[in-house]
Amino acid sequence: MEHIVTVQDAVTAFADFMEPTAAELDAIELEMPVILADVDLLDAQIITLYRTPSELDTRRLRRARRRVLTERVALANRTAAVDVPGGAA
Repeated sequence: MEHIVTVQDAVTAFADFMEPTAAELDAIELEMPVILADVDLLDAQIITLYRTPSELDTRRLRRARRRVLTERVALANRTAAVDVPGGAA
């Protein structure tokens, strides 16, 4: 019988270095409205998976899709205005 040994020290040895940087956290915060809109869309889609969508479900899906598109356009407009250092010129 072979013993299974833990390799936690090897896996978590660099845990401090694996934390997100401030820039990554800022990027996540910038994208948070899009993430939340995507979650709302997924919720609306999950509701309609196992049943025929009612008129209310159809409106909920349409509203969620519009919100996702609106948030993605807003994010694209916000990030287009940001000058990224080291980017392609």
